[in-house]
Amino acid sequence: MRFFYRLGIFLYGALLRLIAPFHPKAKLWVDGRRGLLETIEQTVEQGKEYIWFHYASLGEFEQGRAVMEQIKLRYPHEKIIVTFFSPSGYEIRKNTALADYVFYLPEDTANNAKRFIQAIRPKFAVFTKYEYWYFYFSELKKQQIRLLMISAIFREDQLFFKPYGGFYRSILKNVSYFFAQNIESVHLLKWIGIIHAGLAGDTRFDRAIELPKQHQPNTIISNFVHEQSTLVAGSTWPADEELLAKLLENHSDWKLILAPHEIHSEHIQQILHVFPQAIKYSEIEKYSTSVIQETRVLLIDSIGLLSSLYYYGKIAYIGGGFGVGIHNTLEAATYGIPVIFGSNYEKFQEAKDLIELGAGFSINSFAELDELFKTLQQEGKRVPAGTTAKNYVQQRSGATQIILKYLQTEKLLS
Repeated sequence: MRFFYRLGIFLYGALLRLIAPFHPKAKLWVDGRRGLLETIEQTVEQGKEYIWFHYASLGEFEQGRAVMEQIKLRYPHEKIIVTFFSPSGYEIRKNTALADYVFYLPEDTANNAKRFIQAIRPKFAVFTKYEYWYFYFSELKKQQIRLLMISAIFREDQLFFKPYGGFYRSILKNVSYFFAQNIESVHLLKWIGIIHAGLAGDTRFDRAIELPKQHQPNTIISNFVHEQSTLVAGSTWPADEELLAKLLENHSDWKLILAPHEIHSEHIQQILHVFPQAIKYSEIEKYSTSVIQETRVLLIDSIGLLSSLYYYGKIAYIGGGFGVGIHNTLEAATYGIPVIFGSNYEKFQEAKDLIELGAGFSINSFAELDELFKTLQQEGKRVPAGTTAKNYVQQRSGATQIILKYLQTEKLLS
């Protein structure tokens, strides 16, 4: 099985190199790894102890961010190295003040893993939620470096728990400790003989509860909203945008702040075709205050604003539910507004929880979206749902403190 794993890694990299000239994201992935190990070996200061945090992409970074923030706050002398697998994480957070160095993760080969770990020599490593790399995990175990998995979550249908999943189970057994999101994950790990796991919760809740506290007023957004009822749609895809365009036609007294998941020029142009009346956030200064206030659609074509935009909404719509799977619902729920999303949410426990509590709502069609939106315009329906959403986030915080306590007890921080 290890042969097929190595072959898969090779073929994946080969495919990205093949399409890189025609695919901007693949090009970033390839260019970011060109001469990468040499750069790391020459850049990272030797003789220091580093904590290595790895994230698949931007969402995982935001999920694990609270842990890094607490380490930096309580132990400012600690050095942190961050790696990303995806360009969408690296390109946006490559200059984060939370890390001393930020790199792409070299491809998972035996040689790359050995060279990388020798170059950074971490005192311990932290991975978030998922991404289980055979050679990196094996090398960490070989060098007796602790590997922690935070916000880990498992499902019974994953390869780890199949009769033929022995190779993948061997990867998990290199992890020193799993901080699981739910008790089901702890039970699944014990089922395959992994007992170094405990229930901690999801660190995203700790990040989410801080967002309203850290909110900074945005006069541009305030001028656009201008005391009018506003729907904030985050991380949208084309299927979501088509529904939202129809919704806006039926509800002329509402405004829309639209923050798409992808902001490359082709998608932006596609959105402007669907919403020809929209103003782009990057160009809003061209318009007078009166024009901005009369405009119904504000298109966010910049990165890093979404988590603060929900402050201005009365209802949130989270994209991805008609394709790859919904994006972050907690960033909206923490502001005390109800959350709407598509039908592909089953892999997200918080979405299922919000639905059960009556604070989140899944729709399968435009007819369902329109009917739900009419219902939520009633203050007696909308406000209690929003309050429940906010309470849900606040009541499930605390995972970061559990992880910090473990690090302190095990003397991994000093």
